[in-house]
Amino acid sequence: MNFQIVSDGACDLPVEVLEENNISTVPFYVSFGEEELKKEASSMSVKDFYKRMVDNPNVFPKTSLPSVNDYIEVLEPYIKNNIPVICICIDLKISGSFNSASMAKSLLEDKYKNAEIKVIDSTVLTAAQGVYVMEAVRMRDNNVGFEDAYNILEEIKSTGRIHFTVGNVEYLKHGGRIGRLAGFAAGALGLKPLIVLENGDIFPGGVARSRKKSISQLMKVTKKHFEDIGDTPDNYSFVVGYGYDEAEGYEYREKLFSSLKEYSNINDIEDIKVIQIGATTGVHTGPYALGHGFVKKYDK
Repeated sequence: MNFQIVSDGACDLPVEVLEENNISTVPFYVSFGEEELKKEASSMSVKDFYKRMVDNPNVFPKTSLPSVNDYIEVLEPYIKNNIPVICICIDLKISGSFNSASMAKSLLEDKYKNAEIKVIDSTVLTAAQGVYVMEAVRMRDNNVGFEDAYNILEEIKSTGRIHFTVGNVEYLKHGGRIGRLAGFAAGALGLKPLIVLENGDIFPGGVARSRKKSISQLMKVTKKHFEDIGDTPDNYSFVVGYGYDEAEGYEYREKLFSSLKEYSNINDIEDIKVIQIGATTGVHTGPYALGHGFVKKYDK
């Protein structure tokens, strides 16, 4: 192993994937109402989190980013053992986790003169951050060097996209993440918003009159994206993200796979992973977020 991969908890990779691929994480904190903040995953499962959201629709949960000390606790053991670290963080425009990691890097570099730490603002989050982290894993496992891997990750992050829909925009509004969707009247009209995350910013991708139509429209948004950039989905890693409803996530994957097959050579549905969106993102998107993310493969 020529470097260690660390990510904040926003990557939403399942525990078994983290363990199997030797990925360390620094979790966010989550709470409901006036409760004390608890570490995501270790103190509250994602399933419990969404169950509470569904059962208490008028109580908006909140999250808090990892502290500098949280990052130091995870990073320092590797630095003590002279293992270089690439630390991947959620989109800086969504959370200040990158700043906590950068401060921890600075403090550790002062303490350990040979410390090698790279901190990356992934410009994505949740499932898309997960596949971005897995590109780092592929490079590490293919013996790409520390500096080269960092440079490639910085280069490919601009290809990351998330195309998704939500049950309504109330959670986005409450969390202050409404951005360019501020004028969207979906709640009043019963419309379903289509949302695009690109280079760290949220953009409206259109509207649909039903959940079913919103899913169909998302497939068209993705197809148009590849037409516009003149590239093929064959060169990208895809992942589906869902909130409360796991069955809906797998049904969505079937639709995405069928759509991608029409204009690419993707032929194995298992290449499209399915990930439950974690609490860090879920507090902003609500229990019924659904969509997909993708990032360009490092060797394409």
